[in-house]
Amino acid sequence: ATGKKVELVYDPDGRINNLADEVDKQAPLSRLTLFSPCKVNVFLRITSKREDGYHDLASLFHVISLGDVIKFSLSPSKSIDRLSTNVSGVPLTEDNLIIKALNLYRKKTGTDNFFWIHLDKNVPTGAGLGGGSSNAATALWAANQFSGCLATEKELQEWSSEIGSDIPFFFSHGAAYCTGRGEIVQDIPSLVPLDKPMVLIKPPQACSTAEVYKRFQLDKTSQADPLTLLEKISRNGISQDVCINDLEPPAFEVLPSLKRLKQRIAAAGRGQYDAVFMSGSGSTIVGIGSPDPPQFIYDEDEYQDVFVSEANFINREANQWYQQPGSSSTICDSPPEFTRAIE
Repeated sequence: ATGKKVELVYDPDGRINNLADEVDKQAPLSRLTLFSPCKVNVFLRITSKREDGYHDLASLFHVISLGDVIKFSLSPSKSIDRLSTNVSGVPLTEDNLIIKALNLYRKKTGTDNFFWIHLDKNVPTGAGLGGGSSNAATALWAANQFSGCLATEKELQEWSSEIGSDIPFFFSHGAAYCTGRGEIVQDIPSLVPLDKPMVLIKPPQACSTAEVYKRFQLDKTSQADPLTLLEKISRNGISQDVCINDLEPPAFEVLPSLKRLKQRIAAAGRGQYDAVFMSGSGSTIVGIGSPDPPQFIYDEDEYQDVFVSEANFINREANQWYQQPGSSSTICDSPPEFTRAIE
């Protein structure tokens, strides 16, 4: 007898995609594409050591136009999130702040939505720009949208401090005076023109925040009063004397080449920058006042692998949330200010 050959094809991806199509049909909101911006610290004063081992800081945080794009889709799974990204070296498990934020949201609200997330990363890691913290705020805001906004934005902001000190800032209006470990966020009007250009220059080496704080010495900090710095910026704008970062000396110990980079940018700028400073715990050096890096960044082999980006300050009023076509009825709350839906 001639037996027929039967080919059995198991197509898990096809099955998953069919399930996803079902989710799309049934859910009022099934996909969101969001912009997740980063920040710079215009000044960063470390004011005291706390009993819990952390340090108290006082800093002017401001959101800027450089950011990541995150796509969220409701998953047919009720047990696991799936995260993918365009760059290597980013953790895709529960070590990632996006997954931590989604777990936190489920814990706080009892919801059972899980997600497929694709992170299009433009903000370098270990840069002192708060990229991961911004991603976490964006994930919290997104999870809230998918659940019909069970939480207020104030609650999201308060919850977010449980997984990271910088995350609450990304629920601000764009400029904020942050104290405590950074989690006490006081919204302030933008003290700088939003069209003020800047250049961000980050060497391939990252600065470990833990390593920087390990070398930090409280008795060697600037004694400038943070509120006086705020007042000076509101009166005269950004200048070198107000852009104080108490973490620069220990970061320059960790990465001596970073000190040289900052000095060279300031010298080569020949006055084109109002100020040159390190953001956060490094390793990004910011030049305010021009979008262009000095020529030596292009000319010398030593700097061929640096990350360079122009940017400007943004705030919520100037950068409104843009909704996806057809989703206006499902966007039920203002976003972490600056996170905006984009097409």
